[in-house]
Amino acid sequence: METSPPRALPSGLATGLVFFASGAVLVLEIVALRLVGPYVGVTLQVSSSVIGISLAAIAYGTWLGGRLADRLDPRVLLAPALLLAAITTAGTLPLVRWGGEIMRGGAAPAVLLLAAMAVFLPAFLLSTITPLTVKLQLGDLRRTGEVVGRLSSFGTLGAITATLGTGFVLVAAMPSSWIVLTLAGVLALAGFGLGWWLRRTTPGLTLPGRPRTRAVVVTIGLFGAGLGASAPTPCDIETAYHCARVDADPARPGGRTLILNSARHSYVDLNDPRHLEFAYVQWLGALVDVAKAGGAPIDALHLGGGGFTVPGYVAETRPGSDQLVLELDGGLVELDRRELGLRTGPGLRVRVGDARVGLAAQRAGAYDLVVGDAFGHLVVPWHLATREMAADISRVLRADGVYAQNVIDYPPGRFIRAEVATVASVFPHVALVAPQAALDGETGSNFVIVASRSPLALDEIRGRLELVDEPVELISGARLDDFVGGARVLTDDYAPVDQLLAG
Repeated sequence: METSPPRALPSGLATGLVFFASGAVLVLEIVALRLVGPYVGVTLQVSSSVIGISLAAIAYGTWLGGRLADRLDPRVLLAPALLLAAITTAGTLPLVRWGGEIMRGGAAPAVLLLAAMAVFLPAFLLSTITPLTVKLQLGDLRRTGEVVGRLSSFGTLGAITATLGTGFVLVAAMPSSWIVLTLAGVLALAGFGLGWWLRRTTPGLTLPGRPRTRAVVVTIGLFGAGLGASAPTPCDIETAYHCARVDADPARPGGRTLILNSARHSYVDLNDPRHLEFAYVQWLGALVDVAKAGGAPIDALHLGGGGFTVPGYVAETRPGSDQLVLELDGGLVELDRRELGLRTGPGLRVRVGDARVGLAAQRAGAYDLVVGDAFGHLVVPWHLATREMAADISRVLRADGVYAQNVIDYPPGRFIRAEVATVASVFPHVALVAPQAALDGETGSNFVIVASRSPLALDEIRGRLELVDEPVELISGARLDDFVGGARVLTDDYAPVDQLLAG
């Protein structure tokens, strides 16, 4: 009569271990998106890279864990796997923070390498836990399906729990660096605790490595955690969506620059709201000046708040105007209140939430001006760039209302052409503001699309644009048609914004 070998782990402990290890991988994956964002942006390519690297780590870790489980006693490997995962988790912070300073930009090799630095090694080590644990639970081959099914199920539940918990709770409660360091600490405690329990319950069990080697490994882990805590960070604060910083301008006493994910996002002069530093904001200011003749108050809707530069300009130049700003990031709004002089009230209201959802809640024909200036790093979020979005903007505008949309693109300019075609599929009157070099495809730039259901006051707009700091073109009609060419209209079903922008 055959007897089954003794189980090294109780069923509940095995289930909890798989649940915890799988959850830790997802915490790392989500936080990795925030760690790399300040250096390479927050785009579809970045998200795809982090997800792809994480899946590769899971695949290779599971494969190696299975091979080792067949060749060695899994009881000897479980605690070291957790401890090494703790060390490599702590080490991701200095790797990403120091490496990110070198690899700034959105080039594909830099994105992939930085994503690998952020997540691969700890996810790889944590993924060995499940097959090692499964091996220890397969004492009766007649229950193989039950054991594998249970552990796989709880591993998936751990991943789901970690995904929701990180997205809804941890990111809002803690900076990314502290999430990583806390996870590293929890992994280390779990590794030490499991090693102590296994030695206590399994006579003769010896963990791999000499005491001196283990001491060196622990020292490396502590050193990595210290480097991570002291590594340079591009953030003054981390909001739910951005790594944010406010820099003072030494050339202007009241000048402040808002940095979001390493990009200069907004400029505010605390002493003079009429001062518009960035070129594209000067173009938007020119459109504000010509909206509704006579300098009368206007009703304005802003899709994206940023530093609230344009709303501040409207409030200063058009007293009595009624403005609503739809801003996704509540943490950014609080930073604006604290650092950039934002004052809200009956004439300037803020609604925190997605711009498209907030737009749908607005009544028809309510606004004289809609300003689209929402970005995820340097990219207009795809769902704000479609024909359906433009149609809803047309719905909330009055008959003579104007839509002004800020877009960033680079040669060969595929995205701006597609976006102009998209807006023109809804609005009969469209123009484009941009430097001549950008229109010629020689350089990247901001572009401002101007659209209305009524004829645009092109001569008046040109007159205002002649007053801005740098020469800029306003094109429309046949010249704009030639620029757009055969660009495809973007829809909710087809809007590859990131790919178009990548050229």
